[in-house]
Amino acid sequence: MTKKEVWGGPNPLSSCRSPAAEDREIVWLEDVYEPAEDTLLLLRVALEEVDTFDRVLEMGCGRGMISKRLVPLAKSVLATDINPSAAKILRRAGIDAVQADLFCGIRSKFDLVLFNPPYLPTGEGEVLKGWLNFAFDGGKNGRDTINRFLEMVGDHLEAERGRALLLISSLSGSWQVIEKAREEGLSVEVVAREKHFFEELLVLRLTLRP
Repeated sequence: MTKKEVWGGPNPLSSCRSPAAEDREIVWLEDVYEPAEDTLLLLRVALEEVDTFDRVLEMGCGRGMISKRLVPLAKSVLATDINPSAAKILRRAGIDAVQADLFCGIRSKFDLVLFNPPYLPTGEGEVLKGWLNFAFDGGKNGRDTINRFLEMVGDHLEAERGRALLLISSLSGSWQVIEKAREEGLSVEVVAREKHFFEELLVLRLTLRP
């Protein structure tokens, strides 16, 4: 997962704050995943997919680039992240956001679910310290969190118009992810793909199988 600074929102550091306060804010932001190529790809597809009647859930919202763009385009947007700092960033921007581990504690159904999961295969010596690890650590094969998501997402999609956009990487086995989705009763369509020097990023469109 390549890190690239593409943060396009307002500077979250107020010029009225003392240097000490700014230092605390910088440390806080460093705990949250920065938008990168995968974020931009999922955003592009989400902008093509979203409808004015959609109730949207963005899971793993990070710094909120996608949720912020979708708020004026959808009926409602709920952002979640396991990282409490990410949820704070979104709430400060006036977006409904909660700290949650995938769908734990979430009972609603949605028209559109978006997820850019941790997908990097991660060994014991590669685990990062702190909350940022949850944005990268996909377990041994990169699919630990993805598989959990696929096992739960069907229960949170509206029957008629519900769909999910899932960002995955060839590093975590694209075909294995697709087969897992089908095993969970989901129809799968690859709606976007983008090659980088060490991986291919794909966006899967998931719907409930008739």
